Amino acid sequence: MSKRLTNIVIIAAASMWALTGCDNSTDTANKNSDAAVTTADAAAANTVDWSAMASGEQAADLANYQYPFALDSQNVRDYAEYFKVDNATAQHNLTVSMASNEALSKALDQLSESYVSHQLTDDKDMTLIIHTTPDVAASSYNYVLAGDFAKGLVLPIEIKPDGKKGEVKGHANN
Repeated sequence: MSKRLTNIVIIAAASMWALTGCDNSTDTANKNSDAAVTTADAAAANTVDWSAMASGEQAADLANYQYPFALDSQNVRDYAEYFKVDNATAQHNLTVSMASNEALSKALDQLSESYVSHQLTDDKDMTLIIHTTPDVAASSYNYVLAGDFAKGLVLPIEIKPDGKKGEVKGHANN
């Protein structure tokens, strides 16, 4: 069991690294020029412009969604067991987590040096929490993923201006 879980973690990490390494400089340059902040109000300059992040994609009907992972696949079962969620939640969370860099990169384009850390929750309502410096306004947004892997799935995002670095906690074998 631990070997399978280790393999899943390694595969997920490699996938995230691969996604992070993708070159989207053309997309980013176009979006940055459209979303440039032209105001003298410092508070407005430290607010995430969710409209600039919007993917333009419609949210998918989850009842008929074709996930890239089968509901009874080993990866889904291992995730469900490890995080103590049902298989449907595990299937959804695996898919969304692997595509989350799409939303994170757009947020980081705006947050720049105000970014501190981020985390994904592993519960029934997976959320991308982005910790920032206190000069950024707290806000939230439901980002609709546009990439083919998770097209139409919704990733809730929360901006928390608490200046905290995410803490990694080990899981005990109880």
